[in-house]
Amino acid sequence: MLRANIITGVAVAILTFCIWAFMNQPEQEPAWPKRIQGFSFQPMRAGQNPIRKEYPSAAEIDQDLALLSGKTHAVRTYTVESTIARVPELAKKHGINVALGGWIDANLTHNETEIGTLIETARANTNVVRVIVGNEAILRGDVTLGQMSAYLDRVRKALRAPVSTAEPWHVWLKHPELAEHVDYLAVHMLPYWEGIGVDAAVDYIIEHINKLKSRFPDKPIVIAEVGWPSNGRTRYSAVASAANEATFLRRFLDRAQKENYTYYLMEAFDQPWKRVSEGAVGAYWGVYDVDRRPKFPFSEPIVAIPNWYLLAGISVIVGVIMLTLLLSDSHTLRRRGRSFLAVIAYVAATTAVLIVYDYIHQYLTLGTVLVGITMFAGMIGVLLVLLTEAHEWAEALWVTGRRRSFRPVAMPVEELPFVSIHVPAYNEPPHMMIETLNALAGLDYPRFEVLVIDNNTKDPRMWQPVAEHCRTLGACFRFFHVDPLDGFKAGALNYALKQTDPRAAIVAVIDSDYMVDPGWLKDLVPQFRNERIALVQAPQDYRDDQTNAFKAVCYSEYQGFFYIGMVTRNERNAIIQHGTMTLVRRDVLEEIGAWSEWCITEDAELGLRIFEHAYDAIYIPRSYGRGLMPDTFADYQKQRFRWAYGAIQILRRHARFLFGRQSNRLTRGQRYHFAAGWLPWMADGMNLVFNFGALAWSAAMIIAPRKIDPPLIALSLLPLALFTFKFGKIVYLYRTRVQASIAQTLAAVLAGFALSHTIAKAVLLGFFTRNKPFYRTPKMAPKLAMLRAVVNAYQEVAMMAAFLGAAVGVHLRQASTSFDLQLWIIVLLVQAVPYAAALMMSMISGFQGLPVKWMRLQRSLIRPEVL
Repeated sequence: MLRANIITGVAVAILTFCIWAFMNQPEQEPAWPKRIQGFSFQPMRAGQNPIRKEYPSAAEIDQDLALLSGKTHAVRTYTVESTIARVPELAKKHGINVALGGWIDANLTHNETEIGTLIETARANTNVVRVIVGNEAILRGDVTLGQMSAYLDRVRKALRAPVSTAEPWHVWLKHPELAEHVDYLAVHMLPYWEGIGVDAAVDYIIEHINKLKSRFPDKPIVIAEVGWPSNGRTRYSAVASAANEATFLRRFLDRAQKENYTYYLMEAFDQPWKRVSEGAVGAYWGVYDVDRRPKFPFSEPIVAIPNWYLLAGISVIVGVIMLTLLLSDSHTLRRRGRSFLAVIAYVAATTAVLIVYDYIHQYLTLGTVLVGITMFAGMIGVLLVLLTEAHEWAEALWVTGRRRSFRPVAMPVEELPFVSIHVPAYNEPPHMMIETLNALAGLDYPRFEVLVIDNNTKDPRMWQPVAEHCRTLGACFRFFHVDPLDGFKAGALNYALKQTDPRAAIVAVIDSDYMVDPGWLKDLVPQFRNERIALVQAPQDYRDDQTNAFKAVCYSEYQGFFYIGMVTRNERNAIIQHGTMTLVRRDVLEEIGAWSEWCITEDAELGLRIFEHAYDAIYIPRSYGRGLMPDTFADYQKQRFRWAYGAIQILRRHARFLFGRQSNRLTRGQRYHFAAGWLPWMADGMNLVFNFGALAWSAAMIIAPRKIDPPLIALSLLPLALFTFKFGKIVYLYRTRVQASIAQTLAAVLAGFALSHTIAKAVLLGFFTRNKPFYRTPKMAPKLAMLRAVVNAYQEVAMMAAFLGAAVGVHLRQASTSFDLQLWIIVLLVQAVPYAAALMMSMISGFQGLPVKWMRLQRSLIRPEVL
């Protein structure tokens, strides 16, 4: 088996490395010329921001110009504020000409000052070869055409150097009259902003330069900005990356030399401050980064990730660690299961490495660092859930056999131990309980008693008929009405334990609505012949799934846990005990302190304590009794809230045992299954936090669309990947293991999603509160009208409306030109799905008359227990 694991791991590792190599094949592009025509030049350093009037010192500007000396003929500036006005003077020392810019905006007073300084600076420096009045001021709408024309005429009259204003190509075509006031056209050619792919970008520029030449044959054309960002949002076909920046610029420079263009590359140095006005992509247009290091090779072949082999190696190492953990106890896994886990492990490792690599290659602020830490924690959580879900998927399907499958044990009738059956009840319908007792009376077992403990029921009409019926069934049926009695169900069970016949060696517990199979005790009690067995558990099952469509949907959802999750957990002696159809060795129950009254899921907590004391349990995936499901969606939610809240109570109380801080006898497999079993619920809790963050982020995108970008693609892909994987797992396992029909499978998905918000609330409250009340699941409760049923899901309806509104608002306020924006809208819609599912479940619950056959949810002829 070790050899097979190694072969599988090595094979997938080699495949991973080959994929990395294939995705990073070197691409040869024309070499960078020794000296280019010009750079757009904004010499701000990290932490400097001209919006806040924070400019570099003259010495810092001089250092930048020295770096560019010999590499460019000219630089283009955008303002003459502060030290930037000294650029011509400093550039002259390094043999660099200047296209001097003056900033024009809606502040007319500022414009007057800027133009005065612009004229003065241009007159004082002979290396000012051209002047640019304003940068996209018409595009932004800061000034009118008339105002800009007046500024241009004024500057042209004052200077001998040619004068223009800089605008994108389409503004010149839209306002041809502007050309009458300039000496040349200063044109911005930025195909990235227009969503043009890198392979078509240079031809796109040539095409539009030719359009301008045709429209303005008498005007020289200067490409005042041309470039490509190394990071940022994807706009249609335009992908921002360092490799694409290198590819575009090297191709453009080669073509520009042939076409004899005058141009200024956008830009010399990255400018992180531009994130405020242009979004995140604004920071990444430099040929050099903010620390003045080249961002790509100028002559060598271009590789998407230059150090890919290191990242591939890290991915393989991380993948090996993940796979080793997943396969550490895998001797029953078939080759397909091992291969499946290997692929998942290496894909997860590669994804994590790429996310971290991409994030650390951004310019980080305190805010982005905090977002990054949160994202990293979320990524770890998502990967853990994916890995544990994949592990269950593999072990549910691709195994050679079950290592702890149920094997009947023969025991002579005279050796069968005495069993005390405990039936706790509170305010239950008497006719239902009478049916339960009649079924118990029909048990094919020689020695047993039945103790009915009715605690805290106020109305005598509810419990007195049951007490009377117990008397008619004989001395082995004893009824106790106790009021008051603390401790909820656990308190009732502890009371019953004190009343138990001294002869009883086994304690059985069923819920008050369960009708048991006559062979229940006879088939399962012999398992206790093994002295290590302290717990024997049969699945919860239900008999009212054909009552209406709502219960049929619920029934479909229940099956997954009892016929998939519990089966795989049983392989490592790590089942979850549930408080019905359970058998416990009495002396063990008393040894470990009986039922815990502090926990609202006393059954699961007891099961964990049994394992902590090194006893064994066995699970039989065959139905021996059937009860009643919740009658309404509200009761269904309360039941699941109790299960999830109780799980967190148990986690908090037993964390020191589960995670090894206190010595105990839990095995690694038991620790794993308890932690992994609760992980999806905790993920629901964290997802609720994510949802509020997503809505807040989307609101900011709607309020300030020009300043707030969508979240990183990785932040969108993680929840989508988890959603898709879990959906695929449910569908595949329900179809193959539970042998559910397509309708039943989709019903299980619907019900599971509908409970997500309830589970999320329970988990979060579980971590921050201690004593939420015990929610009893009512049986045969009054039916709810449709309106009331929907109102009960008001929280989910509100969240669904918020997500749908956010998706529509983002789409309307931000043109869906980028892949990350489209992906974020998809995330918003997907996050609305569980809330929409809750609304649908509420409506199905409210419409109690909806026949099962309308939803094609008739019970399958193949029972899961035969699988």
